[in-house]
Amino acid sequence: MRLSLVVSAVVAALVGFGSTIAVIIAAAHAVGANDAQTTSWVAALCLSMAVTSGFLSVRYRMPVVTAWSTPGAALIAASSGVSLSAAVGAFLLAGLLIVLAAAVKPFGRLIERIPTSIAAAMLAGILIRFVMAVFESAQATPVLVLPLIGIFLLVRLFNPAMAVLAVLVAGFGIAFGGGFAKALPSDLTISSLTFISPAFDPATLIGLGVPLFLVTMASQNLPGFAVLRASGYAPPSRPILATTGFVSVVSAFFGAHTSNLAAISAAICTGPDTHPDPAKRWMVGPFYALCYLIFAVFSAPLIALIGALPPELIKTVAGLALAASFAGALGSALADEAKRFPAALTLAVTASGVSMFGIGSAFWGLAAGLLVLGLDVLNSRTRFQRA
Repeated sequence: MRLSLVVSAVVAALVGFGSTIAVIIAAAHAVGANDAQTTSWVAALCLSMAVTSGFLSVRYRMPVVTAWSTPGAALIAASSGVSLSAAVGAFLLAGLLIVLAAAVKPFGRLIERIPTSIAAAMLAGILIRFVMAVFESAQATPVLVLPLIGIFLLVRLFNPAMAVLAVLVAGFGIAFGGGFAKALPSDLTISSLTFISPAFDPATLIGLGVPLFLVTMASQNLPGFAVLRASGYAPPSRPILATTGFVSVVSAFFGAHTSNLAAISAAICTGPDTHPDPAKRWMVGPFYALCYLIFAVFSAPLIALIGALPPELIKTVAGLALAASFAGALGSALADEAKRFPAALTLAVTASGVSMFGIGSAFWGLAAGLLVLGLDVLNSRTRFQRA
């Protein structure tokens, strides 16, 4: 037992929660969630992190820490015309698809065969709107936003994982000290869960549920497994997916979207700084779970505190939190020259926000990229046969 186990767990939990909570709140607002439903959403997510991280770390004796799907939250926040009940139906579908990917090998392999460049381009198309919103906010409120961008760029030089957390802390100081924030409500209470009946709208299931599953698998679960493997562990992929998928299904009834393996938070918990003995790093999991239990209990006052902040600050924190993910997705999308054009088309269609037949742009971007890629492959084979 070492103090570094506790420190790593606390830092990972603070970075994961503090750097992306603004994206979750934006997602809740996009689907019309009220204050109680937003609190339930966040509390259910935190409980999911606590249950899955604690159970999987103890069960498999490795530092398996989980997180909510930040790209998935960005996808939800970018949606329009979707009710909360229909969104919950899409969350249920995404969770069931994760369980199906764990249970049915051919289905999991089919998802893995989606080219990385196309999946990354769809993710980049979703995230680019949030990154651009940072600079739109800077134009609207330069006194508030420009110092935060400077702090982000400076802290990032020394500790990229803490850069967004530093922006959040500084943002609180500037907002409340400079008179940008609203007064806090006086009737703050601890969190509670609110049951939300799902509605199964075909357009929302296809336009939100399927892309939510894909971005969760491609941008969260697969990198999460890679972090564990890079640290010398052999994580059992199917049981982990089954556990996170099942918990996602249960938590969806309380407004929460998908749970998945952590990547950045996992990197904080899986290295030698956590414990020099890899066989003992699993002990970080229970402490990480305890941190999220605390967040679950006090998510209501935490959300109220963030809700008092000006919208420009929320957009800035969310955009800066997603900037690294956007850069990584863009790099992966354009890395393969043979797939560059289909990937660029996927990004453009997704970023356009186009909606047809009630289905959002993420699905159409993925469909467009796969269609063009298929035509390119077919054309190449035809030329080869003629030659």
